[in-house]
Amino acid sequence: MEQKHLIGKLFPVFIFALTVGFAVLPNVAPGADFDSATAWKNVPAILSRITLPTFPDQKFPVTNYGAVGDGVTDCTAAFRNAIEACSDAGGGEVAVSGGTYLTGAIHLKSNVNLHIEKDATIRFTTNREEYLPVVLVRYEGTEIMNYSPLIYAFEQTNIAITGEGTLDGQGSAWHQWKSSTDPRLPVEMGNRGVPLAQRIFGDGHRLRPNFVVPFRCRNVLIEGVHIVNSPMWVMNPVYCTNVTVQNVTVDTKGPNTDGCDPDSCTGVLIKNCDFSDGDDCIAIKSGRDRDGQKVNIPCQDIVVENCHFKAGHGGIGIGSETSGGVQNVFGENCHFDSPDLEMAIRLKTNPARGGYIENVYVRDCVVKLAKVGIDMTLRYSSSGAIEGSAVPIIRDIDIRDTTFEDLTKQPIYIEGWSPLNQITDVTIANCRFLQATENSYVTNAARIHLSDDSGLEQKTF
Repeated sequence: MEQKHLIGKLFPVFIFALTVGFAVLPNVAPGADFDSATAWKNVPAILSRITLPTFPDQKFPVTNYGAVGDGVTDCTAAFRNAIEACSDAGGGEVAVSGGTYLTGAIHLKSNVNLHIEKDATIRFTTNREEYLPVVLVRYEGTEIMNYSPLIYAFEQTNIAITGEGTLDGQGSAWHQWKSSTDPRLPVEMGNRGVPLAQRIFGDGHRLRPNFVVPFRCRNVLIEGVHIVNSPMWVMNPVYCTNVTVQNVTVDTKGPNTDGCDPDSCTGVLIKNCDFSDGDDCIAIKSGRDRDGQKVNIPCQDIVVENCHFKAGHGGIGIGSETSGGVQNVFGENCHFDSPDLEMAIRLKTNPARGGYIENVYVRDCVVKLAKVGIDMTLRYSSSGAIEGSAVPIIRDIDIRDTTFEDLTKQPIYIEGWSPLNQITDVTIANCRFLQATENSYVTNAARIHLSDDSGLEQKTF
């Protein structure tokens, strides 16, 4: 494949850099490789702290509690009774065997493993009454009381969703159900300091629920299942510690259908997963705007390994909700391959958010096909207010040993807020950019280093 030089000739870029306040510095500093290698040495310690849940060896088949896998019978009570019996007995496996089980919201309890066998499907009803009463969630990063997620757990320990079966959220019905409330209302209430007890949504407001939400839980496992047709965000752990998501396939379309959004969590492993989404595949978050700044819980110690990203806005993404800060994120051995993938690596936030994104490390990935290779912005605007007085920080980002084969837009897009609020200290080392149709774009940034073998003419900004 013929290599294209994509940033432009050195002289024009250098002049442009001066006019917007760039620092034009030497190539990758000698210490950069050492710093990255030191950071990666922390990963085994992070993984050692992510404790998998364990369960007693006893089963509670949902069919023993009245569930019928005919796709028609309402099995909501059967799931509730099986989970309660399992929990009361000290825990175990709530087993879902062959068939299609129609149900409303499922609420997991401590020491319960919801196991869906290969030929089984849990199909969630589109009757909104089955997701009441409202429960505490974060709606796009703001705490509210809303419809229950399809699968929910609140302040539980040792919970799991496992098996090779399917979870079907019937998302298209939710997507057609137009909200009677401005989706920005929750964040506006958070910004005004409206007490949580008055942020009641659910019936009459039509804000779509997320699919799987463990909230303030510890030792969470989601493994093996196929998740399709989500109403909104698919997997959204909030305020959790020790979360493992592995061997999961997500295939969903529609607005806001992010694949996996750890939100203000500590210790998350996302491994061997396939994502095809209507929004970001992975989006690491920590709350939105003033409500997120008040809660002020970071998302940290996140490891993404061996995942495959297809359709989506971003593959490995951070933001836009960054109010509590995001740090210590590691991604490796991932593959990106779709004409419908907007950005392979995506960092996004804005001055309404506050917080920070720092200490992000990505290595040994292959981007076969995407629109943009690396995208970072402090001017993200598609989800509401861009202006604000809490300008976030994006710094200390290291991306290396990655090949970008075919990009239909820019190899690199880096956009700080202003000459005074820049994205800084980004190293892109030993990466190859083989083909793209547009030039890279960098503005309001400093100490952006590319190694000499990148295939791009301009190496520093």
